[in-house]
Amino acid sequence: MNDIRRRITSRALVAGDKLPSVRGCAARLGVSPSTVAEAYDVLAAEGIILARRGAGFFVAAKPQPFAVSETGPQLAREVDPLWVARQSLDAGTDAPKPGCGWLPEDWMPVAALRRAMRALAAAPDAVLTEYGSSKGAAGLRRHISRLLFDQGLACPPDQVLLTGSGSQALDLVCRMLLRPGDTVLVDDPCYFNFQALLRAHQIRIVGVPYTPEGPDLDRFEAALGKHRPRLYLTNSALHNPTGATISAPVAHRVLALAAQHDLIIVEDDIFAAFEPDLSPRLATLDGLERVVRTGSFSKTLSASLRCGYIAARGDWIEALTDLQVAVNFSGPSPMVAELLHAVLTDGSCRKHLEALRNRLSRCRAETQSQLADLGIRPWVQPRGGFYLWCELPGGADAAAIARAALQEGLVLAPGNVFSVSQSMTPFMRFNVSQMQDRSCGRILGRLLEAATRRPPGGQGEP
Repeated sequence: MNDIRRRITSRALVAGDKLPSVRGCAARLGVSPSTVAEAYDVLAAEGIILARRGAGFFVAAKPQPFAVSETGPQLAREVDPLWVARQSLDAGTDAPKPGCGWLPEDWMPVAALRRAMRALAAAPDAVLTEYGSSKGAAGLRRHISRLLFDQGLACPPDQVLLTGSGSQALDLVCRMLLRPGDTVLVDDPCYFNFQALLRAHQIRIVGVPYTPEGPDLDRFEAALGKHRPRLYLTNSALHNPTGATISAPVAHRVLALAAQHDLIIVEDDIFAAFEPDLSPRLATLDGLERVVRTGSFSKTLSASLRCGYIAARGDWIEALTDLQVAVNFSGPSPMVAELLHAVLTDGSCRKHLEALRNRLSRCRAETQSQLADLGIRPWVQPRGGFYLWCELPGGADAAAIARAALQEGLVLAPGNVFSVSQSMTPFMRFNVSQMQDRSCGRILGRLLEAATRRPPGGQGEP
């Protein structure tokens, strides 16, 4: 019964679909035909399936709630993207969260935010009471256009669409370009919410191994030929979770393969401001022909002011604008856009970002030293940002460590939560800005010691 319910709530079975025969289902699940017959009878009594004499059992038209957690493989909670995200979001503000994906509150430009909020009180009434425009506030779109131009990407304001968040930007692109059953390539490992979002759209996910210079090109090309994906979703710079940055030769080859196989690329560039100097960008090299650029300000200014953006070719922006009106009616709140624009154009913003980069550089060095004392080494030396992707010593199971740490109030991010192939068992992503609480190192060290302890004789503990 649980198997049938899961397939219905994940939309693997929809209204009118015929269920396997009693004997076929019994053989697949390894149970007796009488057990299956009883389960089918109960599900029919509940109205979930229908019995048609001489024809078999069929999924009923009765609406069933869609459950994202039932799509894809059924993962242990400690490596399930949805569960890990919820643990990070729901942990108290005082709880140490080396596994979360944002900076501590005292790293943010709170003084500039408060100035902007005070100024907002004197804004025109429409800013405080009206819907936002369909594409979002013109002033903020112009500012984003200038930021992109400074990075070498010519993108006029009318090719910028403001959205309710960076995640919503990705959601709109998926709604426009994908249909259930389509295939999307992601890096392995990749940002775990990419997987959760694609599962919500009932998309088939294929992972491509990621290297210190970008996706493994041989495996990337093979995946294009074998799976014929519609999209490739990636971070080019300060890749999440590895911190790696794509090299120019790899970027050019990826674009050449994309053109050859009619592949669309979605480049999430949310960490752009953390780079000390500009690295190759797929959107810049491509000129927004087949690359869509997304981003937001949640990592650098405020996660509370939810606002993202999409930069894309003009006809796609028009289609995305219609889609945004259909699902959200307007762009992000004018108050949010006004606040962000005020902070971005405040003379202190440049200094804030520079101070962030310097502080993170020191913090990465301190955290690497702290982790090295525990035998933990980074997979690559990031050019910036706040992530270290590390391999635990002694082949320790990062998920088991994370599960034990959660019992002590410490939120960690084990490697397999980022991995489509579930091949990152000994890896863990550390947010260096959240490692300043010394209890993090003490708890981690104690759990590692317990995980790798060996009794006399050299045999592992049972």
